[in-house]
Amino acid sequence: MQSTRKPMPVGVEDFKRLVTQGYCFIDKTRFIKDYIDAQGVVTLITRPRRFGKTLTLSMLQYFFDSEQGEENRQLFSGLDIEGAGERYMQEQGTRQVVFLTLKEARSRSFSGMMEKLAEILRQLYDNFRYLQDSEALSSQDREYFTSILNGACPTEKMSFALLNLMKNLEKHHARKPMLLLDEYDAPILFAWEKGYYEECIDFMRGFLSAALKTNPALGSAVLTGVTRISKESIFSGLNNLDVCSVLREKYSDAFGFTQEEAARLMEDCGVGDRLPELAQWYDGCGREIYNPWSVIQFIDHGCKFQPYWLNTSGNAILRDLLERVDSRRQRELYGLLKGKPVEVPVMENFVFGNIGENRNALFMLLMTTGYLKPVEMWKDEERVDWVRLQIPNFEVRFAYRSEILNHIVPSQGEILLRDMLRSMAEGDTQEFAENLSDILRDFVSYHDASQPESFYHGLLLGFSVLMDGKYKVESNKESGYGRFDIAFFPQKENAPGIILELKAAKSEDELEAKAQEALAQIEEKAYGAEMNRLGVKEIWRYGIALYGKRVWLEGEHCR
Repeated sequence: MQSTRKPMPVGVEDFKRLVTQGYCFIDKTRFIKDYIDAQGVVTLITRPRRFGKTLTLSMLQYFFDSEQGEENRQLFSGLDIEGAGERYMQEQGTRQVVFLTLKEARSRSFSGMMEKLAEILRQLYDNFRYLQDSEALSSQDREYFTSILNGACPTEKMSFALLNLMKNLEKHHARKPMLLLDEYDAPILFAWEKGYYEECIDFMRGFLSAALKTNPALGSAVLTGVTRISKESIFSGLNNLDVCSVLREKYSDAFGFTQEEAARLMEDCGVGDRLPELAQWYDGCGREIYNPWSVIQFIDHGCKFQPYWLNTSGNAILRDLLERVDSRRQRELYGLLKGKPVEVPVMENFVFGNIGENRNALFMLLMTTGYLKPVEMWKDEERVDWVRLQIPNFEVRFAYRSEILNHIVPSQGEILLRDMLRSMAEGDTQEFAENLSDILRDFVSYHDASQPESFYHGLLLGFSVLMDGKYKVESNKESGYGRFDIAFFPQKENAPGIILELKAAKSEDELEAKAQEALAQIEEKAYGAEMNRLGVKEIWRYGIALYGKRVWLEGEHCR
């Protein structure tokens, strides 16, 4: 790598700092031209976290804000927007801009969230303190303004904070201001995870509706977030809303790095030969759009491949979803980990209370939050939009593997799980049975273990995530004269194949007979036929019977 390269802008979200302090940066100012051309009143742009949303809004603020307009004009000298034409640069420095980010308005309780929001609004109002002396404001306007500055505004009146600020700006400047609202849904997502969703959504409905739907002072607005929360009426009735998600072409190259931008950045840093690996690890959002945070971190860390994006704020959404979904959904998540895509009708409006039961909402949320990538869209015969989704790259696959594994058994059980899988592959039936029994006893709830055979099937299929690279794991696939439950096809020559057949017993006394029945079924149905066809020379066959947390295992070796 070249030692003279510019520093990477790790964590830099201020456009002026990025441009003036010598950081390596990708010119995204063409977005300003596209935004002006669109002439939208309210634009909602949804992208996963760490895809440059805050930096983009900062760029818009420096471009449009009349405060220090002449000074800020120099920031865009020589950039794409300047070359787009004088009519676009005439828009520079012509508006009053209200820039608010809600990413820090998160707390473990609703009262804590409101305290943080009160401070965020206080700091926002402090930027416009000159309005307190404006003759255009009434005494009631000044009284409300002061209550926000003093942190004394009641919750029920705080929902009008954005509305009143923009009205006051219009009164003083005789021009409708522009609103830039970053991470509008961050408090809502956090509230869903922490259990005060209904309180949060009630407040946010009024807070955003007042600013966007019933606000005659609104000139234009750009909102960013991860999701579109619509059915709770936050955006219902807002006829001039333009939603730009990862499924739309509009602004598709404005967030994240395109293939060409990533290649240029890698070349500039002297590591262009590693671009193919970069694509495997960090090509993530939409059509060949690289995760900018991960690419920047990769270069900054000496081109070391590791999951940078996943370490920014944990994987709370994926973890929480795994706690809410049923065994069928879990099997679909395991399928994604094995490279099998899912197909769902497009549904970008979320009611979070339905995520656990609604398959479509579950996978659409995973898409908008960056855990899945759209690879194809089409319309069915009824003109309904469908999308095919898959895990985007190695980095996100790492999250699936670790979180699914942690959901199945806590981290302290991983050694025991690895021992179980090793004994299974080596044909040590007794140790395999003992380890599986210990896992069921220590890490599976009695409520789960009391469920039908599908629970055990999903459990053992989930265990298989640790076999990646050694085995290709198939589930419910036709072979011989039937369908086996789970089979491990070896990826390395001379390694044994493994076939598992599961039976749920009705009583503890029935366990041994059920295990023998399961083992016999493997032979009778010729489940090893597909492995034999592929040249697998030896196969371990296991019949497994389960009752609650009790297990009985019968195994045999076949050449």
